[in-house]
Amino acid sequence: MTSPPTTTEGFLGVIMLDTRFPRPPGDIGSPATWARASIPARFITVPGASARRVVQTQDPALLGPFADAARSLAHQGARLITTSCGFLAAWQTELQAAVDVPVITSSLLQCVGLSSPGIVTFDAASLHADLLQRAGVPVGTPVEGLRPGCELQSRILSDDTELDLQHASDDVVEAAVRLVARHPEVKHVVLECTNMPPYRHAVAQATGRPVHDLETLLLATWREQRTAN
Repeated sequence: MTSPPTTTEGFLGVIMLDTRFPRPPGDIGSPATWARASIPARFITVPGASARRVVQTQDPALLGPFADAARSLAHQGARLITTSCGFLAAWQTELQAAVDVPVITSSLLQCVGLSSPGIVTFDAASLHADLLQRAGVPVGTPVEGLRPGCELQSRILSDDTELDLQHASDDVVEAAVRLVARHPEVKHVVLECTNMPPYRHAVAQATGRPVHDLETLLLATWREQRTAN
């Protein structure tokens, strides 16, 4: 992707999976997401890091390349680094140790600060207890996944160049509604997947709960950094 010029205030560095599926505004990997927030962003892709390899295989051979990408972004002047897959929370500690600037790998990191959170994930079968523990998610936090084979999941796993945005929205809303129906004690919905923020408002309307995702977390962190400086 084309990188904008570095500003004197630094930029948001986004470590990208190696994918080609559509990324509408709100998606962490969409330049439009950051342009509309007036946040300079720079993207770096990890070759071979497919959605299947990161989400379902959680291939440890990718840790080194992701750490190298973080170091490259930090060297270029990033003041905050993130990733385009929530499952990379598994390597939050390692990626943060690789650089001196803040790293926020995943929306899951904010669960610990929320009252009675519940998680909507891209793939419930792959969101293991160890990964949740590494992200600091409180034990017992309810998790609900997308319906296997639905529009959003199947298009991303197959790295398709087409995506029906309305069907994708329906997929995320369906999972969120199941979450709160099964766990009415949930007060805050956390969208694990970095491709889910475009559907945040639809989820909030359907569930009647505040909805948090990686975009909202990064926007808040960026503002806090500017205020501190």
